[in-house]
Amino acid sequence: MEQTQTGTGPAGGTETQIDVALAARGYPVVIGENLIAGAGPRLKAALPGARFAVVSDANVAALHLTPLKTSLEAEGIFLGSAVVAPGEASKSFPVLARLSETLLELGVERGDCVIAFGGGVVGDLAGFAASILRRGVRVVQIPTTLLAQVDSAIGGKTGIDTKQGKNLIGTFHQPSLVLSDISVLSTLSDREFRAGYAEVAKYGLLGDEPFFAWLERSWPEILAGDTGKRRHAVETSASAKARIVMEDELELSGTRALLNLGHTFGHALEAFAGYSDRLLHGEAISIGMRQAFTYSVERGLCSPADADRAEAHFQSVGLPTGIGAIPGDKPTPGEILRLMAQDKKVKGGKMVLVLARGIGEAFVENGVSMDQLTDFLQRECARQ
Repeated sequence: MEQTQTGTGPAGGTETQIDVALAARGYPVVIGENLIAGAGPRLKAALPGARFAVVSDANVAALHLTPLKTSLEAEGIFLGSAVVAPGEASKSFPVLARLSETLLELGVERGDCVIAFGGGVVGDLAGFAASILRRGVRVVQIPTTLLAQVDSAIGGKTGIDTKQGKNLIGTFHQPSLVLSDISVLSTLSDREFRAGYAEVAKYGLLGDEPFFAWLERSWPEILAGDTGKRRHAVETSASAKARIVMEDELELSGTRALLNLGHTFGHALEAFAGYSDRLLHGEAISIGMRQAFTYSVERGLCSPADADRAEAHFQSVGLPTGIGAIPGDKPTPGEILRLMAQDKKVKGGKMVLVLARGIGEAFVENGVSMDQLTDFLQRECARQ
């Protein structure tokens, strides 16, 4: 089990540290406020001798790069920065190639470190670049979105998208440190924050009913900016992610696959929408989790009341729950099934889905019938 400690950080604020115990690949996840401005001394102490190249996107760089750069420069460990365009489209081979060459031009050596400074897109892209640069350099994740702080920055998954699907090219490359600064969440748009909240709710739905019940009570304050409740949501989610990663780091035993609740459906919808602002990742996952619960009800696995409860929560928060909520043209059942079949959760031509026996009781179902799934998707596409 991971060890969670709360204490006073170098800058005097209260910090929580969650240790992801993976032997030589282990690392701490530090959660607190105003961590970015003090990152330089912490990183110099944590990775002695390393210099740091920062990868960010244009939005995050405009808001937050200056204090991070200043802190690194004060310690004499700043190599430079690379800025990519915001959005899922940056997770591509062309952007990966340009980023890798930029990092080499900045002078990143084997003993140096890449800082992934942004949301899930930057974390996946910069982490992948670090994993292949000079056959592997270290990476520090400094996630700036709710989604990244509770999910994608922890666990070492990196990757890019292709026309065949999401994250089909990538590596496992654990970070050396994760710094989650709760303060920066206040700069997110309401839509971006809600999209990240879908991943918070996921942890309650997959294995922690009491946490989900707390979210049902607390979501208005979380969305309104209550720092204490936001922090509790991030800490609880990060702890859950750490436990699952420690049990199944490379997603071999099936435990880590639970984190894919709603993702096989959701990734197909993201691909259909062209990985664009039409449908953010968390919005797609909200629809996908509702679909997973509905499909579980149809299979006689889950009570309709639990599925209704999950859907009602997403709707209360302002997240989409149906295909009809996708702006513009809508996918056909065949298109969704084709995109789902490209997902990494297909084995032997049969679909692997994360389903639910109830709130907090997710499980992995191997060998889902394609005929049953086709019938279900036809009803989903007809649903208003």
